[in-house]
Amino acid sequence: MTIRLVTFDLDDTLWEIAPVIHSAEALLRDWFTEHAPQLGGVPVEHLWAIRDRLLQQDAGLKHRVSELRRRVIHQALLDAGYAEPEAAQLAEAGFAVYLAARQQVTLFEDVHPTLEQLADRYTLGVLTNGNADVHTIGLADYFRFALNAEQLGVGKPDPTPFREALRLTGIPAAATVHVGDNPVDDVQGAQAAGIRAVWFNPLGHPWRGAGHPDAEVRALSELPGLLATWSATTTA
Repeated sequence: MTIRLVTFDLDDTLWEIAPVIHSAEALLRDWFTEHAPQLGGVPVEHLWAIRDRLLQQDAGLKHRVSELRRRVIHQALLDAGYAEPEAAQLAEAGFAVYLAARQQVTLFEDVHPTLEQLADRYTLGVLTNGNADVHTIGLADYFRFALNAEQLGVGKPDPTPFREALRLTGIPAAATVHVGDNPVDDVQGAQAAGIRAVWFNPLGHPWRGAGHPDAEVRALSELPGLLATWSATTTA
């Protein structure tokens, strides 16, 4: 069947996420120092401990990364001696600082030309477990939809996000391809939903997941040629 829908992961597929998170967390600590001096430059290890404790109390927060981040900040403020409602107000303001910084990504250099080329031929969508906003980042015009785990209440590799993409577009799994960097969330998740998966592997890591991806690319610019070959094969 000719390919009609291509869905993309975001973090570590269209940009590198580690420096983005490090920068956002540094800005948040600076904000704490100025606006919540009782908390000050809280060690990141303390925030991790709070995160682990919250996840033990509510495992569903794993797929609600924004809400989890809010609750971590809120609990850190309470631990530092802030009382309600000040702790809640500071937590919301601090989260806003973090979230804005989290959108300051540096796209891989071939993202715009690749998406522009693909958008002329296929319906494109986003399936992410993170809280990046394609509108803020400036990519929304390429995509018909952007689904995240927070919206759906469940994230990849659960088949729900993939099935929701098919429902929204009316395009069958056999005509769909998913592109992402994570062997489990992206590759195994897509394949479990009956969707072909392209593993984005720019550093050439050896495959260590179960099964195998349907294809592997080292650069996004390889995608148009790969998808055209698959479409030609399925229509021959």
